[in-house]
Amino acid sequence: MKQLINTIPVIASVLAGLLMVSCNDSTKAPAIAENKKNTIGCSPGNSKLDIQKIEQVTGMKGTEKNGEYKITVPQNDLHIIVDGFKIIPPMGLGTWIAFTPCGDSAMMMGDIILSENDLAPVQQEVIRQGLAITAIHNHFVRNRPNIMYMHIDGFGNVATLAANAKAVLNKVTEVRGADPKASKPDSVINTLNIAMLDSLIGHKGEMSKGVYKYTIGRPDVMLKEHSVSISTFMGFNTWAAWQGTPEKAAVAGDFTMLMDEVQPVIKTLIENGIEVVAVHNHMVHEEPKVFFLHYWGVGPADKLAKGLRDALDKTGKEMAH
Repeated sequence: MKQLINTIPVIASVLAGLLMVSCNDSTKAPAIAENKKNTIGCSPGNSKLDIQKIEQVTGMKGTEKNGEYKITVPQNDLHIIVDGFKIIPPMGLGTWIAFTPCGDSAMMMGDIILSENDLAPVQQEVIRQGLAITAIHNHFVRNRPNIMYMHIDGFGNVATLAANAKAVLNKVTEVRGADPKASKPDSVINTLNIAMLDSLIGHKGEMSKGVYKYTIGRPDVMLKEHSVSISTFMGFNTWAAWQGTPEKAAVAGDFTMLMDEVQPVIKTLIENGIEVVAVHNHMVHEEPKVFFLHYWGVGPADKLAKGLRDALDKTGKEMAH
C-alpha cells in the first residue's frame, strides 16, 4: 500500500507533463498550418524557363526579359471609345500571360480582357484548366462596349501551364468568332510635347501607334505571390498611357500601392481633376499586400502630368508608412 502511495506523485507528474505537451502542440499546430498555407516558395534565379517549349505549345511568340517570358495579345477587334477617345491596345487593351521560373516548374500570371459575352465561358475555361481567378474588374467607365479584365495565375510544369494558357486564349477566340489579334491594328493622334511630359513625370516612356506610355516599377517593394518574386515585367508596376493634343489630352493608367498609400493617391488624383475609376487587388496571396488603382483623365496635358507627378510622390520611399 505504501509503495502504491509513493507512486501516485510520479504518475501525477507524468500525466501533467503529457497534458502540457498536448496543450503546447494544440497551440502550435494552427500556426504551423498557417505558415504552410498556400506557400510554394522558390528562388527564380536558380532555374531557367523553357521558352522554346512555351512557344511550341502556345504557337505564339512573346518577349523575354531577365529570364521571364510574356505573351501579349492585342485586342484589335474591340473598338472602344471613352469620352470621344479611341482606346487601342497600347492604351490598356492588351491581354497578357507571363511566366517566371520556379525550380523545375514555373508560375504563370495573366490579365485577360473580356467582353460581356466572353466573361462567363472564359472564366469557366480558366477553372476547367485548373487555374485560379484572382481578380475581375474594370479599367474604364463610360466605355462602349463594356469590357472586363480578369487576372489569373497558376503553378506547375511549364508545358502544362502553356497548354492551359493556350486553352484560355482559344476560348476567347471561339466565343468572339475570330482571333482578337487578327484584325488590323489601329492608331491614334498624338501631338503632345513628349519632352515636357518626361520632365514633369520624371520618367521616359515609349511610343506605340500614337500612344506614349510610361511603365514605372516599385524597386522599393520586394513583392512575392505564393513566396515567388513578382517583377515589374510580371505586372507589378504603375503605368500611364497618353494620347491627344497639348490642349486636350487623355491619360489612362494604373497605380500600384501599399496600404498606406491608397488614400493619399486617391485624394491627390481627384484633387487634380483625374478620375479614379477602380480600386482593387490583382493578386490574392501576395506579401506585402498591394492594391491597384485605375484612373482616367481628360484635359490640358501639363495639368494632368503635374497631377500624376503629385500622386507618384505619394508612393515609394519618400512616403512615410
